[in-house]
Amino acid sequence: MDSLLEKDKSYVWHPFTQMAIAPDPLVITRAKDAVLYSEDGKSYLDVNSSWWVNVHGHANEHIRKAINDQFIKVDHCIFAGATHEKAIELSERIIKKLPNNFQKVFFSDDGSTSVEVAIKMAFQYWSNKNRLEKKRILAMEGAYHGDTFGAMSVGQRGYFNEPFEHFFFDVDFIEFPDKKNEANILNKAESLFQTGEFAGMIIEPLIQGSSGMRMYSAEFLDELTGLAKKHGVLVIFDEVMTAWGRTGKLFAMEHCNNIPDIVCLSKGLTGGVLPLGLTVSTQEIFDAFLSEDRLKALLHGHSFTGNALACAAACASLDIFERDETLQNIQRITSRHKVYADSITENQMVKEVRQLGTILAIEIETGEGSGYFSSIRDEVYNFFIERGILLRPLGNIYFFNPPYCISDEQLSAVYSASDELLRNLKDKRELN
Repeated sequence: MDSLLEKDKSYVWHPFTQMAIAPDPLVITRAKDAVLYSEDGKSYLDVNSSWWVNVHGHANEHIRKAINDQFIKVDHCIFAGATHEKAIELSERIIKKLPNNFQKVFFSDDGSTSVEVAIKMAFQYWSNKNRLEKKRILAMEGAYHGDTFGAMSVGQRGYFNEPFEHFFFDVDFIEFPDKKNEANILNKAESLFQTGEFAGMIIEPLIQGSSGMRMYSAEFLDELTGLAKKHGVLVIFDEVMTAWGRTGKLFAMEHCNNIPDIVCLSKGLTGGVLPLGLTVSTQEIFDAFLSEDRLKALLHGHSFTGNALACAAACASLDIFERDETLQNIQRITSRHKVYADSITENQMVKEVRQLGTILAIEIETGEGSGYFSSIRDEVYNFFIERGILLRPLGNIYFFNPPYCISDEQLSAVYSASDELLRNLKDKRELN
């Protein structure tokens, strides 16, 4: 009888994978807390949080019970013309955790679709107000907002999306900020906003995930958001990755004074257990869709919009976030990361080390520059896999973004493996 791996090879097409040359995938048969267990009896620390979603760890008992209890009541129902308790509870709790200007929650399926909804909200808001000149949108170079067409349009052009770019709508991009170019970027943004043609601006606040965990200052983001608001440009924060404690606060926007008009949420929303996306807006935006004209409604939806099981998981995840233990764990991981980051700052194999909250990114000095397709990526991945640690390097950048239940002992094992990697790379360089 065929093994699971043989059946996978026969039938499955994996994401972000060149199937012609990719190594065999891990066959995961069990998961608990911060550990994944494979069919061959090996275990792996999930320091990637299973693509940044699993914030509380695997097989969390509180989330499991919430899903089971909800299944007995309502598993799913249409969300157009009907509603249910858990969607209402989740909406109320999200609104109470966000800054006061947020009032309305729109449900979708994942991060990409939450971004699609936000873009449509921004464009149709102005269309409903007969401001048809507002058709431009501003984004940041290096951005990743998802893999549906609207989300791709506002993301980095090139390698991921090149075959599809002739379908994208036009987008204006500003450079990624560093201390040297912040003033120039702000000047450019203001000159663009002064045209009066911009419907919105979409930003990954403080951290660009897929482009290498690149980080920038809250002060810059605050100024940029303020400029947009000054010129009547709707501001969208894509907090799909940055929310749920990853930056040290529940939402990245909490590091700023100026807050967005729309926020996109997903990934850790359900504790990383079920897919769910939310696009949350101000009352002012919602009111622009109210009309006797049905065509002015937000005509967007998904079959699984407001799925009751996903909403129950999200409410259970919020329960866990409200425990003192969770905040303490976030602070503990943040502090441990900082100590380790400081210890390798002067390492000659480290081009740059970046840390914010529970995210620690280490950029390896390769002598070849940086890039998603850096040849060192597979070497780094395999090195950690051999030591029972699952990461997903972004080219020559590897990063730790663990679930909050990871223990100090497990973190120490990760840091030790990282030290060993850097020593091995240094020895190899000296031999060459």
